[in-house]
Amino acid sequence: MHRRIGKVAPSFRARRVTGCLLLWSACLSFASESESLVVRTTPGKSGGDLVIALRAEPKTLLPLSAVDASSKELLSLLHSDLIHIHRPSQQTAAALAREWQLSADGLRYTLRLRRGLRFSDGHPLTAEDVAFTFRVLLDEQVKAPGRDLLRIRGRFPAVRTLGRETVEVTLPAPYAPAERLFDSIAILPRHRLEAAYREGKLLQSWALNTSPEEIVGAGPFRLCEYVPGRRIVVERNPFYWKRDSNGTALPYLDKVTILFLPDQEAELFRFRAGETHLHGRLTARGFAALESLPASRRPALADLGPGLEQHLLFFNQNDAAAKGLAALEAKQAWLQDVRFRRAVSLAIDRTGIARLVFQGKASPLAHHVSPGNRLWHTAIEGLPKYAPDEATRALQAMGLRWKADRWFDATGAPVAFSIAVNAANGEQRQMAAMIQEDLREIGIDVSVVPLEFRSLIDRVMQTLDYEAAILGLRDGDVDPVPQMPMLLSTGRMHFWRPNQQNAATPWEAEIDRLMELQAAERDLRRRAAHYAEVQRIVAAELPFLALVSPHVLTGAHPDLGNVQPSVLAPYLLDGLDAVFWRRSGRTR
Repeated sequence: MHRRIGKVAPSFRARRVTGCLLLWSACLSFASESESLVVRTTPGKSGGDLVIALRAEPKTLLPLSAVDASSKELLSLLHSDLIHIHRPSQQTAAALAREWQLSADGLRYTLRLRRGLRFSDGHPLTAEDVAFTFRVLLDEQVKAPGRDLLRIRGRFPAVRTLGRETVEVTLPAPYAPAERLFDSIAILPRHRLEAAYREGKLLQSWALNTSPEEIVGAGPFRLCEYVPGRRIVVERNPFYWKRDSNGTALPYLDKVTILFLPDQEAELFRFRAGETHLHGRLTARGFAALESLPASRRPALADLGPGLEQHLLFFNQNDAAAKGLAALEAKQAWLQDVRFRRAVSLAIDRTGIARLVFQGKASPLAHHVSPGNRLWHTAIEGLPKYAPDEATRALQAMGLRWKADRWFDATGAPVAFSIAVNAANGEQRQMAAMIQEDLREIGIDVSVVPLEFRSLIDRVMQTLDYEAAILGLRDGDVDPVPQMPMLLSTGRMHFWRPNQQNAATPWEAEIDRLMELQAAERDLRRRAAHYAEVQRIVAAELPFLALVSPHVLTGAHPDLGNVQPSVLAPYLLDGLDAVFWRRSGRTR
């Protein structure tokens, strides 16, 4: 029996409703009965407010439904997990579970919760809440995006309670990264959500118009105010389960105001002016502008090198005829041809994108695993490759006809397509423009279609009405398993053709097989071999064209303490419970 005692690593529409009640007497009682986690960071000072920004308004307040970055970042402040991946160290640490044991056969985890845990409404958090969370997460009818992460050789874990504070999770087969998977599961309040679940209305719960006092979690903050289109305010959770080494309850901050600033330039302007205090996604241009400021006005900046973010170009591989998309159907003879995708890939100057769009602060990619993922990245000789002459020969070998400086397909129609991009993302617009120019050089016309982010996601995941799109993806962990919702043919985030009942192609079936094998393999070298083969298949079949991985560039107000950036999302927010203002009385 392997036993793990959890240790914390060093820290890392006009409706307005409020719900800011603090139950101080209940909080004092809780403090005397609870078993807090002591965070080994620099002891700070309580008080003060913080202002940060999100690029987009969150799409949901229900963790089970969250797939967009804005929802995930907000919800990381409102909820906690059993075992947490400490972002700066990339290692697991105790969270709601104070310790855990793994059986000798690698199948059974026994997790013991901290004594006296409470949700942000003061209600006790027990093993029953953990069991409820797993029940709804694994329910096929709920269709939670994270469900695929727990699929092991086609089956799912069984969860049962062993008393008020102990949970047993039995895996259907050995699962190498199981300890890390607990990080992605926000423990939900059974007393708030079970009725909706039993009525089949869980996914309608905790919408953006839900009253703040109804949103309950075990994270450092709780929802206080939501003003659609403008901001969300979260306040200190008085029942939070962490303290510093002096015994001071965390978080230090009283409130965090989250502004919705979809435009990158507006976000940079607010940060440079001191109106926001943390910036976890600086562009290369913004980073350079801040570096040039006088020392007295310069924020604390960090360049962490290539991160776990990738910008991908992918083509619509869905059944256009079944969806009644006649214009798309007419182009799919070549859009679905790997030779065409390879020709496009050869024509794209990724090094130029890294140099011009990111001022050299990005790395060209051959596949979806960034070189910033040092444990799992597989280098493939000769890739990525920029060879426009070779791209032209590949198009000719497909049987496309060259006439008047353009390519035409077998029907006589010009070979041309559109790329949908996030209108608010300047870097993606620039990348699309450069790809447009690169492909014009080899005789392919491309039109760029900027869309509001929600509209872009809706086209890619719902209506399927697009030809090609650029999206930026950020891995939540270095382990391969978080990639499964994208790589598995059944995955909701298998963007080019999501939610397949059966793999549409032999190579997708092979990726399915390899991903399930690596997830169950406990030997690290064999796991690495399986995942390296997945990377080689992706590089050969090109379901998407990996473009570049930007450096992680962050900034923080110089008066803030305990800010520890990480290449893992959410970059700066993971340790926000320990962040404090160094100057006494600082209120923002």
